[in-house]
Amino acid sequence: PDRRRGLRGGDRGHEVSSLPVPSTQDGRSALAAVLAEPAKALVALDFDGTLSPIVERPEQAYAQSGAAAALAALAGVLGRVAIVTGRPAADVVRRSGLADVDGLVVLGHYGLERWTAGGLTTPDPHPGAAAARKAAASLVADAPPGVTLEDKGHSVAIHTRRATDPAATLDALRPAVEQIARDAGLEVAPGRYVLELRPPGTDKGAALRALVAEAGARSVVFLGDDLGDLPAVTALRGMDVAGLVVCSDSDETPDALRLEADLVVDGPPGVVAFLDALAAALSA
Repeated sequence: PDRRRGLRGGDRGHEVSSLPVPSTQDGRSALAAVLAEPAKALVALDFDGTLSPIVERPEQAYAQSGAAAALAALAGVLGRVAIVTGRPAADVVRRSGLADVDGLVVLGHYGLERWTAGGLTTPDPHPGAAAARKAAASLVADAPPGVTLEDKGHSVAIHTRRATDPAATLDALRPAVEQIARDAGLEVAPGRYVLELRPPGTDKGAALRALVAEAGARSVVFLGDDLGDLPAVTALRGMDVAGLVVCSDSDETPDALRLEADLVVDGPPGVVAFLDALAAALSA
């Protein structure tokens, strides 16, 4: 179906834009449900590519200007506001200035970790994580220039964004990465020029289902931009709640996510503009 492109974002000093109209009936119904009963609404967002612009190296990530203020405004009026990310939770909080946002929940490592203002809870590493980290480091050392390793603690990610041909390099490395995962009892999660080895059974779908149950949400807005967000979309479509999927669009956004979205906005600036407009509508 044709999906309507929504907010582009802009300077926060300008007047807040009106809420865009989702292109699907389900999306319009979900947005209406959020506005009608905000105390029973959940807004859940990805970080990289959604709240944070796409960068060449993971350690260079930063939150889009205005993201913290927009989330703080929503956290004051909605039942629950959460970030669901593959990054460590504390890393996201540090990069986005969210430490003082009352009521915010950050689920890191696809839900393995949980941060709130009261602190961080995190499980012991998977038994195969250390062996996978060692094997992945050896693979990257022998890989073409531009292939890098990101150690996330509970998982390890191999990035090819800086390689001469990122897509072809990722495809060439995939069989070896999958073998490492099998040997370590982990699973491989693909993303934008990245293959991540992580504990099995952890994804954003499971994390979103847990958030909905915990909050008793009747309506959900989920915002994402990449393949790793599709499990959350699938989970949302399968729950008995009103669901609105917002795609943070870029040249690298997979078509599968665009097609599933009820609303498409122009990257992190568009996401922040949407959050601002939602907060304004709720407080009107």
